[in-house]
Amino acid sequence: MADRRVVLTGLGTVNPLANSVPEFWDALLACRSGIARITRFDPSEFTCHIGGEVKNWKTAKPEQVDQRDWRHMDLFAQYAVVSAIEAVADSGLDFNKADPDRCGVVVGSGIGGLLEIETQHARMLEKGPSRISPYTVPKMMVNAASGNIALLWGLRGVNFSVVTACASAAHSIGECYRIIQRGEGDMMLAGGSEVGVTKVGLGSFAALRSLSTRNDDPEHASRPWDRDRDGFLLSEGAGVIVLEELEHARQRGANIYAELIGYGASCDAYHITAPDPEGHGAILAVNRALTDAGVNTDDIDYINAHGTSTQLGDIAETRGIKRVFGHHAHDGLLVSSTKSSTGHMLGASGAVELIASALAITRGIVPPTLNLDNPDEGCDLDYIPNTPREAKIDVVLSNSFGFGGHNGCLVIRRFQG
Repeated sequence: MADRRVVLTGLGTVNPLANSVPEFWDALLACRSGIARITRFDPSEFTCHIGGEVKNWKTAKPEQVDQRDWRHMDLFAQYAVVSAIEAVADSGLDFNKADPDRCGVVVGSGIGGLLEIETQHARMLEKGPSRISPYTVPKMMVNAASGNIALLWGLRGVNFSVVTACASAAHSIGECYRIIQRGEGDMMLAGGSEVGVTKVGLGSFAALRSLSTRNDDPEHASRPWDRDRDGFLLSEGAGVIVLEELEHARQRGANIYAELIGYGASCDAYHITAPDPEGHGAILAVNRALTDAGVNTDDIDYINAHGTSTQLGDIAETRGIKRVFGHHAHDGLLVSSTKSSTGHMLGASGAVELIASALAITRGIVPPTLNLDNPDEGCDLDYIPNTPREAKIDVVLSNSFGFGGHNGCLVIRRFQG
């Protein structure tokens, strides 16, 4: 079954820039930032007051979802469901004509229903344990996103959730790729969702001193590879991608954005939060993805980098890129971080970034790295600073690295028939 090819046929997202894929792409190319002062709660008592919240979120449920079911989802599951609905509509899939036993879902999250945990903990302290909602567990569990998506369409195929911090979405997509390759399914909804912009989320990352404190200038706070970067921006959102076996997609005349051709995973085994400064684990994951894809380093046109805007992470990723790609790193290889626009959506990042990567291939434009005014020492790649660039992109590498030392890398290429 190893020769079963896997293609991307539908895209969906909710993120700090926009609540749909077309609006998201337009915002990226317009160099807009999704970072602003946090509004969900008063952030004044925290060192960081800014983040990437989903904006203009409508309280009305999607018409496909029962009102009762909608109320019983944490916000991270709602984001995932809405993204899945967009991806399925974009793909043109009609599940009434599909085999539900061959259609599955893998949507990951780094934390899951953190907002529900905080809400019910506060209720318990105020009113006692008897007032905890009976829906707490099904709202807070990480697999609620995958479960609710499957329930929406009655999909009985492979279904689980990946929890590998900021690599969760990339690993989810990679595992769906393997499922289709092995012949265990013909279509998978794959991605990630996260709502980390909560009091505990913000406070926890602030305690790690991971977050930017550029509170008076939020739009310029996320600045990967810039010498004045001072941490990442906590964000939220979801990305869901329809992956299909090629013949399944062809038979129904699907539009194909790109082909997924490689997946690599590894662990730094170095530190629970800090990246290996020499990038050994990341290098291993990249090389595994390239080998799996059957491409050479010179074949990669663009890297959508992890690029979080942290002192350690940015330089470690750059070092890793130089070691893997050699001369090509300085000779035609384009690199950018869309987190400069969105902030860091944790477990959702890899899916949203793969969406941007697929659109870079189909549209012939590479999104920029915002706020890169003065590259730091050793950060000397072509990071596409501040302005999108037109370019013919055939093959893209997307990097996702997470706490715990988890690394996930995906390779997609222009569909060649």
